[in-house]
Amino acid sequence: MLFVLLWSTGFIGAKFGLPYAEPMTFLWYRYSFAALLLGGLVWWQRAPWPRQTRSYGHLIVSGLLLHGCYIGGVFIAIAHGTSTGIAALIMGAQPLLTAILAGPLLDERLSPRQWCGFALGFAGLAFTVQRSATLGALPLFGFVACIIGVLAMTLGTLYQKRYTAAVDSRVGVLVQFISAAIVFRAGSDGFETGVVEWHPRFVFALGWLCIVMSLGAISLLWHLIKRGAAARVASLFYLVPPVVALEGYALFGETLQALQVLGIAITALGVALINLVGGEGRAGAMKRNTVREI
Repeated sequence: MLFVLLWSTGFIGAKFGLPYAEPMTFLWYRYSFAALLLGGLVWWQRAPWPRQTRSYGHLIVSGLLLHGCYIGGVFIAIAHGTSTGIAALIMGAQPLLTAILAGPLLDERLSPRQWCGFALGFAGLAFTVQRSATLGALPLFGFVACIIGVLAMTLGTLYQKRYTAAVDSRVGVLVQFISAAIVFRAGSDGFETGVVEWHPRFVFALGWLCIVMSLGAISLLWHLIKRGAAARVASLFYLVPPVVALEGYALFGETLQALQVLGIAITALGVALINLVGGEGRAGAMKRNTVREI
């Protein structure tokens, strides 16, 4: 619940900050400052670093997928005129894609009830964002950025689950932040002006994304991927657009249509079906994990 709440505020931070900086420049500052803050924490707590060189390679790959391509894709799409409703609907395919690929790649098996939950979750998401998706724009460049983002998030989640589970989360996230910062700096230098208007709204958005999103939500995501099934973790992203809609209603006075309220309820039911596995399902999962560890 805390992860969903924190992650949902990322869309608000993007809307606050993007008018004052180009997307890759904005993300360069975000990940650079977040890496400095997390680096100080890692040094202070003396977190253990991986001993194998290949672990750093896995962290860089997962970082480029989860942060470089996914977060970058969302920011670039919104900056180029894609409505948040359209972006949320396209990104909503990520949990379903993860569930489909988790079987052959991670040997995760889902029950019929969980598959039903994934279908309900996507249907509820479509109802929730239908208004903004219908009225919103979909430029070709933004559509391509969203597609790249949803594929990268899916592959990044599975890749991180498979190859970086043994790495300390603090160090793992730090390496991912550094790799993402380097990529966004190169993109800013190569394709953008790098100009930033240090408006108070931009400073607030940057601080929020560095501390709440980067140090809070992303660290929680790492722990969730490390300890839970990839498909079940991915299902939580169904809840992000409904929470954003509720935040807009509570904070900015945005209206909620009856169809959106129905969508929120359907999405919540779908996620519940995916995650509220019965005792037999948990026992089977524990047995498979024990066999895999042995």
